[in-house]
Amino acid sequence: MQERHSWPELRLGLRARITLAVTLVTAALSIAVWLTTVTVARQTLLDSKEDAVTRRAQSNSAVISGRDLADTEASEVQTTLSSLSDTERPSVIWNGGTDNVSLDPRYTVEDIPPEMLRLALEDHEGSIMRFTFRDEPLVAVAVPIGDQQAAYIEVSSLEDVQTAVQTIGTALLAAVIASAMAAGFLGYWLSRYTIRPLTRVTDAAEAVALGQLDTRMNYTEYEHDPDLAPLVANFNMMVETLEQRIAADARFASDVSHELRSPLTTLKASLQVLENNREALPERAQQAFDLLDSDVERFTQLVEDLLEISRFDAGAVRLELDDVALVPMVRATIDNLTHGTVEVLSEPELDETIIACDKRRLARILANFVNNAEKYADGATHVNVERQQDGPESEPTVRVAVEDSGPGVPEELREKIFDRFNRGDQGGSRGADVGVGLGLSLAAEHARLQAGSVWVEDRTDGGSGARFVVELPLLQVHPSEGEEDLSAATPEATSNLTLTGEHKAVQMSNPAEFP
Repeated sequence: MQERHSWPELRLGLRARITLAVTLVTAALSIAVWLTTVTVARQTLLDSKEDAVTRRAQSNSAVISGRDLADTEASEVQTTLSSLSDTERPSVIWNGGTDNVSLDPRYTVEDIPPEMLRLALEDHEGSIMRFTFRDEPLVAVAVPIGDQQAAYIEVSSLEDVQTAVQTIGTALLAAVIASAMAAGFLGYWLSRYTIRPLTRVTDAAEAVALGQLDTRMNYTEYEHDPDLAPLVANFNMMVETLEQRIAADARFASDVSHELRSPLTTLKASLQVLENNREALPERAQQAFDLLDSDVERFTQLVEDLLEISRFDAGAVRLELDDVALVPMVRATIDNLTHGTVEVLSEPELDETIIACDKRRLARILANFVNNAEKYADGATHVNVERQQDGPESEPTVRVAVEDSGPGVPEELREKIFDRFNRGDQGGSRGADVGVGLGLSLAAEHARLQAGSVWVEDRTDGGSGARFVVELPLLQVHPSEGEEDLSAATPEATSNLTLTGEHKAVQMSNPAEFP
């Protein structure tokens, strides 16, 4: 069976398609003009040439038409023909009786098309013909002389016409190529203005995806455009509806969580009383107490996580940036969480690195990673702190990775486990060691707030287990005149930060309105 090879599909962007369309249309129109012009010019030049040769042939044939050419010597005919008009130095052939006289030795009567001779000598009809003789384009005009068996034939070269047509065609072809190239450059330049509204919509949609629900397009700029005005209006309406829906859901979750706090406080107080009298309880009552205590603790954690999530949804979170010694902070956090049983490995150049980050939120991310490893993978094995930079032009980042030796996370679940209330393949399990499915989602929110990201991957050493990674930009606080309220900073608005070591300004401002 013959193997079939498929060519890769060529996908062009909108700007490339606009440029290509403008270039092709311009080229097609230019070629059409080129062909039309060359055709008209050729026909015009040929007609002009034929008219000139015809008029001269008729004028000259009239001079000799009154003579009896059959009784005239060839030398006399030669003399007579030599006195005729030769403004353009025509080639003249006379055919009378058995004698043939030509002023141009290049052409003889044998070179004339037989059809033209038959029409002139036998049918006494004048004719004009184009033909090629020895690769030379010629035009011949035959005029019968009265009732005699004779004809006056004038032959003229068409090389001048051919040269003129070629010159015109070459010049126009160069103009076609130049116009197509100019149209391509012009189309590429103008396409920026054509797709600028789409670019603004893209930027606004990206801002909305990052959580900036107050983002709106500037409708007044497009209100007079019948094509773009509906798009902008519908986009703003969509974002406003989305903002209202999310705000309503966030308020609902916050209200419910607040309402649950009071009975939970009562339950925990009652459980504490029971805990103080645990020894007096029967064994079955103690087991029931343990189950109730673990579920109340789990319920309490769920309420706290829901409150935190609702604050993220409502945009009521605040980023408190501090100068943090990264490696010592990570070591202290991990030691506190694992009682010193998990080793923290770091690159030597990072031991004294100080970055700007929200220390509390980074600690929450690490706590969620470690707790997740304890619940599903028998605990973390070690933690890595790394510096990452993909290229000289890319911004450097720092990565903190928590690795375990558990079963790992299947590829199809590696994005889903960061969704709310998603516990991977433990989604249907219940028990004290199973979380509520909000820890990793909160970790993702904490990282996003600091312009970072989280993900899970395989271990780099090839062993069994998972590697949960948080990546943050390598930033340090850049002192500036005047006090800046860092607590109100967001990952999209940190204008007082610079890259550590590189000292490049990081501009992450994202205005609420896109003009």
